[in-house]
Amino acid sequence: MVSYGVRFLLGLWLFVVSVYADGREQDIREAIVKIYTVHSIPDYYNPWSMRGTQQTTGSGAIIEGRRILTNGHVVRDATFVQVRRFGESRRYQARVMQTSHQTDLAILTVDDPSFFDDVESLPFGELPRTQEEVNVYGFPVGGDTLSITKGVISRIEHQTYVHSSIPLLAVQIDAAINPGNSGGPAIVDDKIVGVAMQGIQQADNIGYIVPMPVIQHFLDDIADGKRDGIPSLGVVLQNMENPDMRRRYGMKEEQSGILVVGIIPGSVSDGILKEDDVILQLDGFDVADDGTVEFRTRERTSLSYLVQRRQLGESITVDVLREGTMHALELTLSRPMDKDWLIPFETYDVLPTYYIYGGVVFVPLNRNLLRMWGGNWFNTAPKEMVAMLSSNFITEERNEVVVALRVLAADVNQGFQNESHWIIEHVDGEPVRNLAHLIRLVEAGQGREFIEFESRADRKIILDRAKAETTLPDILDVYRIAQDRSDDLKQ
Repeated sequence: MVSYGVRFLLGLWLFVVSVYADGREQDIREAIVKIYTVHSIPDYYNPWSMRGTQQTTGSGAIIEGRRILTNGHVVRDATFVQVRRFGESRRYQARVMQTSHQTDLAILTVDDPSFFDDVESLPFGELPRTQEEVNVYGFPVGGDTLSITKGVISRIEHQTYVHSSIPLLAVQIDAAINPGNSGGPAIVDDKIVGVAMQGIQQADNIGYIVPMPVIQHFLDDIADGKRDGIPSLGVVLQNMENPDMRRRYGMKEEQSGILVVGIIPGSVSDGILKEDDVILQLDGFDVADDGTVEFRTRERTSLSYLVQRRQLGESITVDVLREGTMHALELTLSRPMDKDWLIPFETYDVLPTYYIYGGVVFVPLNRNLLRMWGGNWFNTAPKEMVAMLSSNFITEERNEVVVALRVLAADVNQGFQNESHWIIEHVDGEPVRNLAHLIRLVEAGQGREFIEFESRADRKIILDRAKAETTLPDILDVYRIAQDRSDDLKQ
């Protein structure tokens, strides 16, 4: 028979154990991980080679399905990834399952099941309200242990994601976000409401997190095992805040909207919307003259939010005013936004594209190449290349800008060896649509004595075809280049 005193002590012990266990279940820190990444970064100025490896660290959170949620830039161009749980010393090798560099999000996993022992995944919350308190968990520089910073939600609106240069919904917070914090969860009421992604160096305690609508879109997108991306409406728009402009298009006083000034060829709007249409409503939301919508009471952001919250293949309604008549239209969002751009935004986890002929190095113009001129590339990169960004949409005539990046000096190109950064418009008088098309034009002219590359400024590189073809192996050998074109152009 157990005495009363013994029963009391046993009950007290069980109470303490249960409280401790419950405390561990609610301890958010258990689900926070530090991420160690080795990156192998391509050299876009020497596109046949790499710039060497770099090592960085980031943060992440364990979510349902034995997965780790983090930033895309934490594992960009990764060759080796390890993770370490809070309070432990052992590192586990991790594997990247899915990455969306557009939304700066990635999912990792660890094949060793013991990594997930005795840890509860963190649940997801909702899009927070301004002035709500938020805690950011992560492993910023300055130490090796977990850091927790507290702040408030300051602002919710579209911001440009530094990693992808794409404007998406973002949440501004005043909690400190430093290198190493990237990928760490932002927590409100013990739930993930965002992922820390970037800060502003010139300001004190202004940081941004990827919010739940963007995270949920990414997770829904990859639920079938593949990533489709973010859809696009495929139009060029102009604000209508000028009252005379509104009157010119027959808008009533109580109406508001935004003007369609261009339709991107092959987009979902091609053949349905027309130039000079005024979009009054999108997906049931009134569109303001400044191109914003009220996504939540008294909170506004870009109308692109309504498109970006949809998945590829879904439909969206568009109410337009066309020549004084209302039209209710429906669009199927069948094309991702990256198909609209003439000059692609940043890409990762792929090797650069290039083609060499007669020692001339041809490449497509993209943001990765422009970034080779440093963080201030907009002012330091060649002006002709930067200027192409002023109208960064494909046309019926061209879906890629081809640049004669540099010339590998050799006898065949004597006199041209100092030329660089030419935007190529024509080959033998034929307009160039893209780099693959340039190669076809080069090969189609075989048998002719000369080949002529004409730049945007009407300058020309003229080469002897026979010399260009016979000397190519020697040029590649001298400059230690394995092949005359990247693998993606071999077909």
